[in-house]
Amino acid sequence: MSAETEELCNAKPVKEHKWLDKLLGNWTYEGEAIMGPDKPTLKSSGSETIRSLGGLWIIAEGVGKMPDGEEGKTFMTLGYNPKTKRFPGSWIGSMMTHMWVYDGEMDKSEKILTLNTEGPSFTDPSKSAKFQDIIEIVSEDERILRSQFQTETGDWVQFMSTIYKRKK
Repeated sequence: MSAETEELCNAKPVKEHKWLDKLLGNWTYEGEAIMGPDKPTLKSSGSETIRSLGGLWIIAEGVGKMPDGEEGKTFMTLGYNPKTKRFPGSWIGSMMTHMWVYDGEMDKSEKILTLNTEGPSFTDPSKSAKFQDIIEIVSEDERILRSQFQTETGDWVQFMSTIYKRKK
């Protein structure tokens, strides 16, 4: 086995993996989404359980009430790659067929993780657009997830905000 292969197969958690541990546990959430200028604000709520996979990855499983009253389920993975110094991950939901693949970066304050991704454009689903899911640690028991997309002019527009509170 090469040294590189051995390193890949015997990874040890580093500081950034320990940052992801802040997300572990059981959470409730309430969110709002604005899907267009002439559309009403959509509200959602539910719960999420986040667990560790070997101290290197987190797995988040969410379930909640969608704006249409139906139950939605979500699944997110996040990790850290010391070689690239990036946070890879993914997100899937029972309400859509697109798999969001993340390439994330931490800000200097180490309170905000920005997850860059691409997906179907809101204005033309046959085209791709850039998106960001931004996780902000507010406190040990609260975090915020903001989602935004990039317009054709390069501006970022927030369309969703969700507040998570740790279950006691």
